[in-house]
Amino acid sequence: MPEAQLDRFLFNIVVDYPSKDEESAVIRRVTSPAEEELERVLDAGQVLAAQELICRVPAADHVVDFARDLVRATRPNQPEAPDFVKQLVAWGAGPRAGISLITAAKARAVLRGRYHATTADVAAVAHPVLRHRVLTTFNAEAAGVKSDEVIDRLLKLLRPAEELDV
Repeated sequence: MPEAQLDRFLFNIVVDYPSKDEESAVIRRVTSPAEEELERVLDAGQVLAAQELICRVPAADHVVDFARDLVRATRPNQPEAPDFVKQLVAWGAGPRAGISLITAAKARAVLRGRYHATTADVAAVAHPVLRHRVLTTFNAEAAGVKSDEVIDRLLKLLRPAEELDV
């Protein structure tokens, strides 16, 4: 899929191979005639209500600014980009990445029982949100440097703000 299309996905989740036991269970399930009983968890209205709830979760200016700064630091042609990004990144994340960081941070906050998103929430979702949006150079790939390592270095450099535990 072209890189421009990848940006439309909220997350890039890395899923490793299953364990031996998990793989056996998958093989058994798929090759047997038994049908699994499915149970509806949410209906369409509940999904829409959850989406609306996430939109209403506040993210303070410093949280939005952290997400913005993190995204801008991935762009090698921007003055905010550190030298290692200029050397290792061919193409950085676009504006949709900042939107995705804040949306995912808000959802994470709600899932943890909080009513506001924090910079720690942004940092926690940075890898799945950014890994498919930060494209490394040929030299970085040859050296075994992946986008996750670039994101790690950016998070260490930009460090999320200490949040009050309220």
